[in-house]
Amino acid sequence: MPKDGSATRRRLLDAATAEFSCHGIAGARVDRIADAARANKAQIYAWFDSKDGLFDAVFAEHLTLIVDLVPFDARDLPGYVVRLYDAYLQQPSVILLATWARLERVPTGDLLTSIPDDVARKLAAVRDAQAEGLVDPDLDPRDVYSMVISLSMSWSPAATVVSAAPDDPAPDHARRRDALARVARRAFAP
Repeated sequence: MPKDGSATRRRLLDAATAEFSCHGIAGARVDRIADAARANKAQIYAWFDSKDGLFDAVFAEHLTLIVDLVPFDARDLPGYVVRLYDAYLQQPSVILLATWARLERVPTGDLLTSIPDDVARKLAAVRDAQAEGLVDPDLDPRDVYSMVISLSMSWSPAATVVSAAPDDPAPDHARRRDALARVARRAFAP
């Protein structure tokens, strides 16, 4: 009976997540990924065709993860921003992979073209919140969504000034969450 390769595939995706998060696409090494996954390079190429294909699989999985991990709520943008802050503390690879994708793959334009239906639902939710008087109707929903994501990344692993860590003092996390919520409330209020 042939072996089920799903466990090896999972180990490869996990090892690749760590490798790409740390080194980016260009700096990642297939040998290190295979060694960390206790697999061989041939399995990487059999499942993913190339290192780029492996990155694409890892990035797609992490985009889905963050979409499912933090449901979008256009009626509570301050709460959504805070929940994203917390998610980045628990899943820093989401932001690191997106940052590498931005730097090495898509330097301009929309990074989320692989999940157009999800983005369309979020933009529709912003329009609904605008119609209900909860979000400034003069703002384009695409800009609202982009600014909300950017705001949530203020202390993420991709932050340029201060990057938060899970073991930072609790008062620091509380202060940041409060600041995020306050700024989001003011920025998007009608």
